[in-house]
Amino acid sequence: MTLLQAPSSPTLTFHQYCTSQSKAGLYVAEKSFIQSTLSGSCFLSSQRQVKGLNFSYTCSRLSSVTAKAASNGACAPSVSGQTADSEVLKALSQIIDPDFGTDIVSCGFVKDLLVDENLGEVSFQLELTTPACPIKDMFEQKANEVVAELPWVKKVNVTMSAQPAKPIYAGQLPAGLQTISNIIAVSSCKGGVGKSTVAVNLAYTLADMGARVGIFDADVYGPSLPTMVSPENRILEMNAEKRTIIPTEYMGVKLVSFGFAGQGRAIMRGPMVSGVINQLLTTTEWGELDYLVIDMPPGTGDIQLTLCQVVPLTAAVIVTTPQKLAFIDVAKGVRMFSKLKVPCVAVVENMCHFDADGKRYYPFGRGSGSQVVQQFGIPHLFDLPIQPALSASGDSGMPEVVADPQGEVSRTFQELGVCVVQQCAKIRQQVSTAVSYDRSFKAIKVKVPDSDEEFYLHPATVRRNDRSAQSVDEWSGEQKLQYSDIPDDIEPEEIRPLGNYAVEITWPDGFNQIAPYDQLQMMERLVEVPQLTPA
Repeated sequence: MTLLQAPSSPTLTFHQYCTSQSKAGLYVAEKSFIQSTLSGSCFLSSQRQVKGLNFSYTCSRLSSVTAKAASNGACAPSVSGQTADSEVLKALSQIIDPDFGTDIVSCGFVKDLLVDENLGEVSFQLELTTPACPIKDMFEQKANEVVAELPWVKKVNVTMSAQPAKPIYAGQLPAGLQTISNIIAVSSCKGGVGKSTVAVNLAYTLADMGARVGIFDADVYGPSLPTMVSPENRILEMNAEKRTIIPTEYMGVKLVSFGFAGQGRAIMRGPMVSGVINQLLTTTEWGELDYLVIDMPPGTGDIQLTLCQVVPLTAAVIVTTPQKLAFIDVAKGVRMFSKLKVPCVAVVENMCHFDADGKRYYPFGRGSGSQVVQQFGIPHLFDLPIQPALSASGDSGMPEVVADPQGEVSRTFQELGVCVVQQCAKIRQQVSTAVSYDRSFKAIKVKVPDSDEEFYLHPATVRRNDRSAQSVDEWSGEQKLQYSDIPDDIEPEEIRPLGNYAVEITWPDGFNQIAPYDQLQMMERLVEVPQLTPA
């Protein structure tokens, strides 16, 4: 591919530059503009706001025209050839986010940059994706260091913050779920393996990392949460006016369980249980949460399917024990999540071993957790020992990570918490950029999560391949949408993620198309993408 070179004229605006090129050239022109911004110079642009992106494109530097950070969207000329703002931006772009593999400027973390060159003072905000970022202290320290190294800087003021809690998925979510960033399912599909213990301790670990956290106990037949935590108010309250549920709290974590409904354990049939679970979860006033941990009931029945289909699960953590029997049931659960396109990010093997007389014993054998990791490709495995304190803390109403934050079990949960935070961030980033519309190519770009393949589709092809009831007769299979019904030059108005498995595309005629990744991968692709030509 031939790279488009930056113009030599220092007075040419970005808008003039792009419009002087072909449509294909516009694609690279914008990237060249962005890259030059990150390197300390940019074309004068008052036409649009361009956020920083990380591209390995080269472009010639313009010494007489520079700009402020792309994240601020404003450019200003400088006599010295490089503004103080862009010098700070260039320094900060040395800091790489290890999860995204991109510098923090390109990630859009740098906000509210203020520079007083006369006083040598610099202040800015680092807005991370989550307040539980495990390396936020490193980011803050490094940001102070790289900016302070600039010769004219005398004082640096860095403020750490996090993005507002919001789901990345599209669709009409219930009001209670609209301000929850990540929903984590903790599942085992087999009872008695310590799933509730893992769910509760993981939730309080995330809270200790700085996140806003809630726990939803989805086991109506045998709720464990009332035993494992000790809130002062042990009864859920109702907001009569809004007809919503107000969660109870314990040590800063919001809690909802059927065990707090004043009825103990339920005696009812499956469909009724699914309705109760749905009502408890979706009508609760959760408020802004970074993570909602769902303690899933054992099995792969109605309740599990209801939760996976109604709730936009970000990821799942699998809990097992060393026995072969546990592995068989857990494998069913992993397959269920796989079919529902919910990524399993970690395996916790509970009750692995205990130490006595200077030796380590494995009373239940070894290898169940490793089998899950190897067979299903789940990347992370965590071992929990048989420890009386862990069991006792579950019965006492105080989680082990709260009772002994420096102990061996707490260290394991801290590692699990870091893993969950990092994997959720990666999943959100992958999902948000999986399908997009490239206006320069007039093509839909697709890069499915967990796949290195990237390809382009013609918008009309995507629209004509809709398989909903409006396009295909559900009974006869007859195609109702005809080829000629869709114009060749149709363009999508909006593309939004829909769970981990599809996108929702809004077309000019008002039709909302659900396009699963699997279906997009089967469509006819654009073989000849417009070639990029030099200026």
